[in-house]
Amino acid sequence: MKLPALLRLSPRLTPYVLLSPFVILFCVFGMFPLAFSLYLAFQSWEPTSGLSAMQFVALDNFAFALQDEWFWKSLKNTGWLAVASGVPQHLVALPLAAFIHTRFKRLRNGVVGAYFLPYITSTVAIAILFSSLFSKDFGLVNQGLLALFGGPPIDWLGAPENIKPAIAMIVFWRYVGFNVVLYLAALQTIPQDLYEAATMDGAGRLQQFFFITLPSIKPMIFFGVTLSVIGGLQIFEEPFILTGGRGGSDQAGMTTAIYLYRMAFDFNDFGAASAMSWLLFLVVVVLTWLTNLAFKPRP
Repeated sequence: MKLPALLRLSPRLTPYVLLSPFVILFCVFGMFPLAFSLYLAFQSWEPTSGLSAMQFVALDNFAFALQDEWFWKSLKNTGWLAVASGVPQHLVALPLAAFIHTRFKRLRNGVVGAYFLPYITSTVAIAILFSSLFSKDFGLVNQGLLALFGGPPIDWLGAPENIKPAIAMIVFWRYVGFNVVLYLAALQTIPQDLYEAATMDGAGRLQQFFFITLPSIKPMIFFGVTLSVIGGLQIFEEPFILTGGRGGSDQAGMTTAIYLYRMAFDFNDFGAASAMSWLLFLVVVVLTWLTNLAFKPRP
């Protein structure tokens, strides 16, 4: 049965028609929010007053953000958490992936799945679980530490000096399995002939790791580190749930993403929140560029 002439598409137009649903959705839910956020960064606007209440304020929102002590404190908290949770992820994931690759054959998929499970588990469920584990009086973490070392229980989620380490441990536990999967996939692409030739030349396991494994998976290390930098600077769910959305005592767990959320929905200042979001974007761009520079091949 032939289609009517009006419903027939020429071969030249067919690709555009097939791509149009994605393009439309991307423009509506991707490009428009970005453009509107950039527009809001130069406006003073309280959403309850309607769109007509917008007032152009030029760079005032950016000036306010750069002078805001809470904004700088949130950046420091975010940087601390990104380093404290991101660096150990890769220091543990890389040798762990190498160990799984060499020692596990038949059970490899099951072991990798166990490490990957926290990554695909609901963030809310993880945060609620660790809220119980880090409980001062009845948490299993304190019970275990008391049994091993004794001393008074630690107030993980109440004392300002303990909030960031607790959050960093949760983020590390959740994402280390994701990096293990990345590195394991890269390790499986290295030709076995390289290791056999190195063994015949008398190279030990450590020499093979540093002179064959690491150079071969360097692109994947760059990819994983870049994802950690971007994700670490945008961390939101874990500290938001653990601190009740307020950042905890002395705002010790308030990341920049949480402060943006509070600025917009608690303080009703969408203009300042948009300006801060674009400043955070610049920080992400600069650190990503520095990461790329660090992994760039030397002449």
